[in-house]
Order: sequence, then structure tokens, then C-alpha cells
Amino acid sequence: MPLTRRNFLIRGSLSLAAGALAPVLVEAKNKEDVPVDFKDWESVRRQFELAPDYIHLGLFFLASHPRCVRQAIEQYRAKLDSNPLLTVEAAMFEHADENIPLQVCRAIANYIGGDAQDIALTQNTTTGLALLYHGLPLREGDEILTTTHDHYVHHESIRLATGRCGATWRKIPLFDSYDAISPDEISVRIRKAIGPKTRALGVTWVHSSSGVRLPIARIAETLAEVNRSRNQSNRVLLIVDGVHGVGVEDPNITSLGCDAFAAGTHKWLFGPRGTGFVWAKPDVWKKMRPVIPSFSSPELFAAWEEEHEPAAAAGAAWFSPGGFQAFEHFWALPEAIRFHQNIGSPRITARIHELNAQMKEGLAGMSRIELYTPRDENLSAGMVCFDVKGTKPEEVVKRLLAQRIVASTTPYRVSYARVACSIVNTPQEVDTVLRAIRELA
Repeated sequence: MPLTRRNFLIRGSLSLAAGALAPVLVEAKNKEDVPVDFKDWESVRRQFELAPDYIHLGLFFLASHPRCVRQAIEQYRAKLDSNPLLTVEAAMFEHADENIPLQVCRAIANYIGGDAQDIALTQNTTTGLALLYHGLPLREGDEILTTTHDHYVHHESIRLATGRCGATWRKIPLFDSYDAISPDEISVRIRKAIGPKTRALGVTWVHSSSGVRLPIARIAETLAEVNRSRNQSNRVLLIVDGVHGVGVEDPNITSLGCDAFAAGTHKWLFGPRGTGFVWAKPDVWKKMRPVIPSFSSPELFAAWEEEHEPAAAAGAAWFSPGGFQAFEHFWALPEAIRFHQNIGSPRITARIHELNAQMKEGLAGMSRIELYTPRDENLSAGMVCFDVKGTKPEEVVKRLLAQRIVASTTPYRVSYARVACSIVNTPQEVDTVLRAIRELA
């Protein structure tokens, strides 16, 4: 049964009225007199309404919307305010070519190199990880392996999921010193830690605790070796929290070799606040169990209406949380992706690495600075973590803020000072920050 406004949430009498509504899908138009020059970093920088008297080194936390995203949000908001019922039903329950959630999935798929049918839309990384771990068909005695370096929400998603079914979980360190991180050692440690009951390995692409970027493809190869001797039901799945890699590194995440990948898009990708996605391989989705009712699957609604269990295998659409949400934000996400693609992902990666390399080189040359983020760009991305010896990280951040430099501390048991250069920053700003840190040290 096709998913339309007639057979989902709203029936009959509204269909003729909705047909008179103008198409909902919008493409934001630049209202500036001067068009955006995506090859010029200063022109790109002007697309953000960031306070000009600050140096912003914390946009990985929550992004400022570029002009095109702001305009798309406002255009959708105007449509919703003028006619909310007809706008939502026309956008969500219409033919595929006019179905906006499907268009959003297609935009994400185009960006990451995947298939729109393998993408679930979420509000953030936290929701995505929870959907994945709670969706695993875990049994009593099964184990999830993770690392000591992951964020609270990753660990908590695993703890809550395993606690409901009698499964267990375990954390291992992937390295002992930031001065001696080796992809080979990481691979060996993971291989040794996997046991016969291990069903999933959860890792983070870029650690917000240190700025370390894991060799995900190498880890995937290690798991592939393990899985060659296992049957399909006992495979070890690789689940990746990728939020601090998306928008920084090569976006073709489907080539990394992981089985499932969760990320918010309101950080490095400059997407609308409160948006994210989960990508997983089709055979992974088929094994999973949905947690939240979805509005994105006609099979689920048909089964409910006809009072029987869904006959089809689970797919990504089953995992997109339903309910009424900030639709104008979700629908504007393709504009953020288009913004990145207009600039060019390779150029964005090179720019972010260049600025953060400048920051690391400057910090490494200061005698009272302890630099934790690897200087090797193959093991780092957009964050730089450090200590000023004799000064607490909170004090470092406070004193930088007094000079209009927005930095942060890492929210972990062992905390460091943290700065993160994005495409809105300049080499001159990096020099200014380094002078300020040198004065502190």
C-alpha cells in the first residue's frame, strides 16, 4: 500500500484542499547583492552571522547556520505557519518525488556515497547510537566491546541496551600514550580483546576527548578477519560514532568498512540544529528491532491498520523516529549538504587540517604546553587538545575567553583544554590564539 496522505494519519476530506497547496520543497536563494564565491574563504565566512569580535573555536559543539540554511529554515517555517496541516501532509505523505524526508535521505546518501534506503533520520548522534544499540538482537551472555576513549552517550547507550537483556559490555584502551599511537597496535589490541560472545564493537571516529582520529578502515579489516570464521548470526558488527568526522574528513563513509554509522549533522556539517542520521548496511537493518514508532514506513502502518505483524524485513525507514518534530529544520538539511558540496569536500578537509596543523605546530613549540592531539594528520582531524602546565583547563578557557577567544574543555574524567579550527577561521586567528596561549604559559 503506498504511503499517502489518504492512508496514513489523515483521511479523505483534506486531499482536495492539499492538492491546491503549492509544492513544499524549497531551495534557498541567496539574497545578498554579492553572490557567494565558494572558492574564496572570506566569502564563505561571510555566510555566517557569528559575532565578529570573537574567535570561534567551538563550532564543533553546535554549529552556526550558514545563510542558505537559515533561509531554507525560514521558508519552511513560513509555509508551516501559514498552513501547518496541509504543509506537513503534503511534505511527508505524498509521492516519492515530493516526499521531503525521502529527499533529505537522498541528499545524505549523495554526500556519504550510500543508498537513501539505508538511512534513518534522527535528531542527533545520541539518538542514533541509542537506536542502534537498543535495536541489536542481543541475547543473555552476548557482549559488546567498546573503548575507554568514547563519549558518555556512547557508553550509556551500550550500558542501557545490554542491561535490558542480560548481555555484558567491556571497555579497552586502544593506546597507552598519545605519543605512541599506532594503527598496528590498535588493530592488535582489538583483535586480542574480541571473545566468542562479542557481537559488536563500538568506536568513535574522532575522539572529542583528545582529537585522535581512529583508522576505521584498518579496524574494519581486523573485524573482517575475525568474521571469516564465524557464521552470519555471530558476526561482530562495527558501530561508529562519526559525528566529529562528518564534515571534516572524506564524506564517503560507506567505504570505511563499518556496519553502522551514527552522526549529528549540526556540528561540522553546519546542518540545522537538531538533525542527524544513521547509515547501516541493509543486512544489518534487517536484523535490528525498532525502538520508536516511525512515520516513514508504509509497511508498518499497513500492518497496524490490518492488525498483523509486519511481513517485510526491517529497513532503515523503520528506525526514523516518528511524531511531530521541528520539520523546518529537518527539511532544510539538504541546503547544508549543498553548501559543503559547493565548497568541495577535499578543499574543506585540506583547510581544516591546514589550520589545525598550524595550531599544533605552534603549541608543540611552547615549553610549558603539553600537546595531546597527534601531529600526524592521519591520526587527527579538526580538534586540538592540550594543557598549560600548572593551570587547570577550566582556567585556560576562562582566560582565553577574556580575550574573546572561544575555546572549551573536554567533558571527560581527565579533562584538557580544547580548540577546534573550522572553515570559518583564518591563519591570522590561529596566530592570535597562539600568542594568547603563549602568554598564559
